[in-house]
Amino acid sequence: MSCGPEADFAPSCVPSITSSGQRAVLLTDDGVRIEAARTPRVPLQQAPFAPSPGPPSAPVGDLALVLAHGFTGSLDRPALRRTAAALSQHADVITFSFRGHGGSGGRSTVGDREVHDLTAAIRWARSLGHRRIVTVGFSMGGSVVLRQAALHGRRGPDGGRGEHGERTGACPDAVVAVSAPARWYYRGTASMRRLHWAVTRPTGRLVSRVGLRTRIHPEQWDPVPLSPTEAVPLIAPTPLLLVHGDRDPYFPVDHPRMLMAAADPATTALWLERGFGHAENAAGPELLRRIGAWAVARAGTGVPPPPAP
Repeated sequence: MSCGPEADFAPSCVPSITSSGQRAVLLTDDGVRIEAARTPRVPLQQAPFAPSPGPPSAPVGDLALVLAHGFTGSLDRPALRRTAAALSQHADVITFSFRGHGGSGGRSTVGDREVHDLTAAIRWARSLGHRRIVTVGFSMGGSVVLRQAALHGRRGPDGGRGEHGERTGACPDAVVAVSAPARWYYRGTASMRRLHWAVTRPTGRLVSRVGLRTRIHPEQWDPVPLSPTEAVPLIAPTPLLLVHGDRDPYFPVDHPRMLMAAADPATTALWLERGFGHAENAAGPELLRRIGAWAVARAGTGVPPPPAP
C-alpha cells in the first residue's frame, strides 16, 4: 500500500514532535502523527496492582520495552494497557498506536508503512534517555518488529549506522515477536478470512472504522513489503525471541516454525506455548513475566538466547 495525503488526522494530534508528561505525539519519517505514552518501571514488590503512568519526574531507566500492538489495537485498549503494566515490572514501557488506530493519524496499511511508526517510537525512547531498546510486537505488530529490525539493524541498508558511522537510534538491541505471521496473504483460518474481508472490501473497511476505530487504507501494497520470513535472517546478531501458541486461531504453528527455520539459530529462540491463543489479548501474566525476563537478560548482551522452556 502507499499512503496518500494525511486528510484524516485524529483530533488529538498536534504538530511536530511534542510531549506532555507521559504522553507524546510523534511525527514519523513519512509525515504521520502517532500517539505514544511512557509507563515507568514499577518493580513487582512495589506494584501489586496494574501501575498507571507515573509523574513527569519519574526516573528514566536504562532499558525500555517498546510495544507494537496487533491489528485493531491501540495504546488505550485494555489488553495493551494490561500488557504494559505487566512488563513495566521489568523495565520502562513505551506504547503507541499504529497509524489508523486509536488517536493516531493516517490510515492502516496493515503492517507495511507501520515500520515508520515503530521507528518513531524507538527514537522517542532514545531521546528520553533509554540506552537499550527491546521491541515487543504482537500479531501485525510482530511482523512489524521483525521487518523494522531487519531494515534498521546491523545488516540493514545502513548497517544500523548513520552516514558518519554512528549507531542510529532506530536499531533495537533485542526483538520479541509474539503470534507473528510468517508470510503474507494467508487465508488458511476462518479468523484470517474475516480479516481479509475487513481489509479488502469497502463494507469491511466501514465496519472496521465505525466498530473498531481502525481506519484502513483502500490501496493494495505496491510494492509488496519484505515478508517476515525474508526479514528474520537479516536480524542477527541481534537477539530474537519468537513466541507462538498452539491454539492460535489466526496463524497455526507452521508460521513460527518457518520463521525459526529462516532465522539464525545462534541468536534466536522459539517458544511454542501450550494452550496459548493469539497476541496481547491472550498473553497471561506468567508468559509476560518470562518475556520481560528474557528482554532484560538479552538486551545489549549479544549472547545466545536460552532454550525454550
